[in-house]
Amino acid sequence: MSLLGRDFHSSLDDGSKSLLERNSNVTAENVHPAEEASGLSRMQTLIHLLKCNIGTGLLGLPLAMKNAGLLVGPISLLGIGVLTVHCMVILLNCAHHLSQRWQKTFVNYGEAMMYSLETCPNAWLRTHSAWGRYTVSFLLITTQLGFCSVYFMFMADNLQQMVEEAHMTSNNCQPRKFLVLAPILDIRFYMLTILPFLMLLVFIQNLKLLSIFSSLANITTLGSMALIFEYIVQEIPDPSNLPLMASWKTFLLFFGTAIFTFEGVGMVLPLKNQMRDPQQFPFVLYLGMSLVITLYICLGTLGYMKFGSSTQASITLNLPNCWLYQSVKLLYSIGIFFTYALQFHVPADIILPFAVSQVSERWTLFVDLSVRIALVCLTCVSAILIPRLDLVISFVGSVSSSALALIIPPLLELITFYPEDMSCVTIAKDIMISILGLLGCVFGTYQALYELIQPIGHSVANATGVYA
Repeated sequence: MSLLGRDFHSSLDDGSKSLLERNSNVTAENVHPAEEASGLSRMQTLIHLLKCNIGTGLLGLPLAMKNAGLLVGPISLLGIGVLTVHCMVILLNCAHHLSQRWQKTFVNYGEAMMYSLETCPNAWLRTHSAWGRYTVSFLLITTQLGFCSVYFMFMADNLQQMVEEAHMTSNNCQPRKFLVLAPILDIRFYMLTILPFLMLLVFIQNLKLLSIFSSLANITTLGSMALIFEYIVQEIPDPSNLPLMASWKTFLLFFGTAIFTFEGVGMVLPLKNQMRDPQQFPFVLYLGMSLVITLYICLGTLGYMKFGSSTQASITLNLPNCWLYQSVKLLYSIGIFFTYALQFHVPADIILPFAVSQVSERWTLFVDLSVRIALVCLTCVSAILIPRLDLVISFVGSVSSSALALIIPPLLELITFYPEDMSCVTIAKDIMISILGLLGCVFGTYQALYELIQPIGHSVANATGVYA
């Protein structure tokens, strides 16, 4: 293997191993030495699991329900949740089997794919087994940078609404009146305003300091979520006029948004490895994901019932224009701001070691900072070019999240256990799940791209915010 190949291989390894410390939308805390010695308790593991599955995608679920229908939406979200959890269990079983086969204490997602290909019957796949790791790492990079781009749009949308409606904000929390208004400043201006602050934020490499930001993000997210639920459960209109089933075109957008919300697939292996009693992890996984799926269905369904046809790309954009709920947008935006740095570390820790290894030591700091700035600018440019929060969420979910959550785990099980006489039922089940994930990926990506190239007024989907 060439020097370039060795360096890139090593950087992928380092980046994958850092996933536990810095993955998920709301958590990236470093594990302290005391915790490493004793391991995580069941409650600590449960909290980590909940935090890594609750992010910006959750706020887009009411619109996802609108895109699917009041009856089809909750049922489909439950089905996708069950399939995702099943794929998490598949990933755990494959990693455990491969770690025993290769006598490893722990294998991550990328390593599991590589080791599985190294023992498959096909000679070509065995020769190119390293590409299994590269593929998983590439999908992780794409997904995390996609999350960061979504964060840009989320913060800009909420900042625009708070600033441009400040003169109309009052203490009277009446339902929002939606008007087609011309924004005072373009949404891209707000993105560029946020950009320098995020550049400074990603320069922070001290994990203990980042863990403080993570805790702050958790507190603001929890408080915001409580206030959102407190509002949407009040005076829910009669839902009888809402469609039980939407068109198939918007259902494809629902699929991308729904799979986008299940962001904890990459965390299950590191969390199990860090548990004090790893044998208890399946119980924690089932309990935690049951709570997550319940939260998803409740927020999505109640939010859609509350706002109906006026449902926006983020439920925060539907909240009343009063100081209490403007503070909700501010708190959630602060939480997302700090979470950006935590999400950013996943692709940075994969790319930076390889980039730094290509230059002499005197240029190390310059290259490090330059790559960080370039990655932040990349997420900003993506948000500027496609300022449609709902469609970008659906696109990222369809392209990369579906591959990590639904397509790869069943294929991994087939490759790992096929030489050991798998049952026909298991083979058929894995093939069906992978085909379902692939169809959702292809058609969901097509529909999201189709909507993105349409003028906002002609689009089937909603515009991102209240402005048109």
